[in-house]
Amino acid sequence: MDSYTFPTAKLTRSLQDESKTPVVLISCGSFSPITYLHLRMFEMCNDWVKEHSNFEIVGGYLSPVSDAYKKKGLVSANHRIEMCHLATQESSWIMVDEWEAIKPEYTRTALVLDHFEHEINTLRGGIDTPTGKRKVKIALLSGADLLGTMSDPGVWAKEDLDHILGLYGAFIIERYATDLEAALSALEEWRDRIWTIPQLIQNDVSSTKIRTFLRKDMSIRYLIPESALKYIDDRGLFKDVAPPSPKKNSEDSGKSTPKINDSRGSGMVDGQVDGVPAKS
Repeated sequence: MDSYTFPTAKLTRSLQDESKTPVVLISCGSFSPITYLHLRMFEMCNDWVKEHSNFEIVGGYLSPVSDAYKKKGLVSANHRIEMCHLATQESSWIMVDEWEAIKPEYTRTALVLDHFEHEINTLRGGIDTPTGKRKVKIALLSGADLLGTMSDPGVWAKEDLDHILGLYGAFIIERYATDLEAALSALEEWRDRIWTIPQLIQNDVSSTKIRTFLRKDMSIRYLIPESALKYIDDRGLFKDVAPPSPKKNSEDSGKSTPKINDSRGSGMVDGQVDGVPAKS
């Protein structure tokens, strides 16, 4: 961690509309590999925020999970970090934070959000406005599949839900086959801190499906960024990945395997989000 530097190159320095609340979006996940849906989540959220809220998004981060997560289909962090960097190089506001990925131990989602709070608000004082510095709101960006796991008894610790949803809040992208209303009803305590965003153009790509295609030697072109595809091809990644287990996969939103009292839960967060969610 001695060489770690928090990325700020694409972070907006000054709030454009002083009447709004500045927000930084954090997408946690496996990103094994990153897909276009992981990136589209940020853009969908930004569009929704501009039209339906009093927020102003000033930055976005991908936070790949550590190798200690030991999820099936998880290639090494150095590969996942590089693919995320390649995929976001043309974005004007989405960055990759390596802090979580390079840690030797697994880090709960709540603590990842604390890390961003510390870097952006404690160390840097937030964002500039005409009347001085203002604190930035840190929020989780994930898919509805992750929210579904949060509503399942015993998957997430109550203190982690209080921390993630109560302290920070979450922007949730709807996802096919997820009963969003049922999940929200079970999380009523934090309903005013959960903002749900419809997919106007449905996209159900996931890292799990990408790995399956690669294992079967099928094309994944136009499902993931071309730069990531070339990286995979050049290194022969995912060719020997075992098929997924028959039980429900939640990796598309961020991190997939459910862990009791673990803030990552089992959401389709494969990219912690893996698709629209927290880790894939």
